[in-house]
Amino acid sequence: MRRITALGTALAGIVMALGLVVMSGSPAQAASRMQISEIYYNSPGPDTASNSSLNAEWVLLHNTSGDRISMTHWTLHDGGQKHTFTFGTFTIGPHGYVKIHTGKGSRTQTNRYWNLSWYVWNNTGDTATLKDTHGNVIDRCSYNDPREIHSSVIC
Repeated sequence: MRRITALGTALAGIVMALGLVVMSGSPAQAASRMQISEIYYNSPGPDTASNSSLNAEWVLLHNTSGDRISMTHWTLHDGGQKHTFTFGTFTIGPHGYVKIHTGKGSRTQTNRYWNLSWYVWNNTGDTATLKDTHGNVIDRCSYNDPREIHSSVIC
């Protein structure tokens, strides 16, 4: 996904060098600037399924653009698609971050909660997929940690 964005940036530079005019700022372009930034998949300590342990498992999303992006009805799901988080009415600000926690909590602009009672992200490996309202894949991040050496991955 990021390679496509880099290619688009390179093509935009070529278009500008040739003096062509290109319209920008469409919702699809803004959506492509949402990224899965980090996944904290192995919360500290034993997997007791306490709410604090569940909330130490999260996915961090980042709006890399200078535009507000509506994420209303977007989804985030794990590799097996056994767990799907669906955003309600939500807009992320320019260059903003939002963290999706597995457990329960009171949602804020920067923290959302899956409200689950067991873990989503496999400690040994998984894939997070972010999709827009129409089901288009916006970003995907995978990790593989068969010996459970790490706790998180920067995407």
